[in-house]
Amino acid sequence: MDFTVVASGLQFPEGPIPLADGSVLVVEIARATLTRITAAGKVEVVAELGGGPNGAAIGPDGAVYVCNNGGMTFARGPDGTMFANGVPDDYQGGSIQRVDPTTGAWQTLYETCDGRRLKGPNDIVFDRTGGFWFTDMGKAGDDTIDRGALYYARPDGSSILRADVPLITPNGIGLSLDEKTLWIAETLTSRLWAVELGGPGQLARPVHFLAPPRVLGPLPGFQMFDSLAVEAGGRICVATPLTGAITIFGPDGSHDQIVVPDTIPTNIAFGGDGNRTAWITAGGTGRLLRAEWPRPGAPLAFG
Repeated sequence: MDFTVVASGLQFPEGPIPLADGSVLVVEIARATLTRITAAGKVEVVAELGGGPNGAAIGPDGAVYVCNNGGMTFARGPDGTMFANGVPDDYQGGSIQRVDPTTGAWQTLYETCDGRRLKGPNDIVFDRTGGFWFTDMGKAGDDTIDRGALYYARPDGSSILRADVPLITPNGIGLSLDEKTLWIAETLTSRLWAVELGGPGQLARPVHFLAPPRVLGPLPGFQMFDSLAVEAGGRICVATPLTGAITIFGPDGSHDQIVVPDTIPTNIAFGGDGNRTAWITAGGTGRLLRAEWPRPGAPLAFG
């Protein structure tokens, strides 16, 4: 597959959002910004959000909703590859932010749920009712790691709930076209969960270790998962850092991989004519990549 470098010099990009005018919004986690990359490849800061802006999505009001993980520290390998490697000293917690993409004005919608602080919100997907699911990956210190969480919230700041699902480092999240299945990728386990939904913000049945949902993976060897996108035909495309690939799962559990020119791809999104253009954020080299995908991506609820 041929890849085109659309922009470079980005500081650990994530959360690509293709727009109708040919531009793409991304977050830069290390720079703590929401950034626009024009169709000509010009890089423009839309908003300075602080912390660690991570997953992002367009909501029903046209605003950009951002999962802010609260911040990360970064390092570079011998070849210059950038990677996340810790929690900053000024970390206080994560949040969900709403950003006006025209003015850059933003507000914090959620910092807690039932009195519990959000730790590291990571990725987000809206359903057709205008509510959104998001993952909280938690935070990992030198000696401890949080159990992750799954949440559902409304975009007006009026409601947030925690779904009781026993997740470990949940990261990418996406909905099937019929919105009956929620796909969740776990980073450290390279497992892809298929959680059945009963409706907006509702699980079809309780989920626990003795009654787990369907799981695809894990991958062989030492491989990790990041964010994901869903194809129109039902395949799930998961960014696979360290391996330097996009792993594509069929609903039956079969999978193959497309190698990308970066060892730490962080996310993939579809846009363009027929939703056949794949936009891939390359975190290790700080680039936004574009490629023509062999199949169309699924349309998002808003975007």
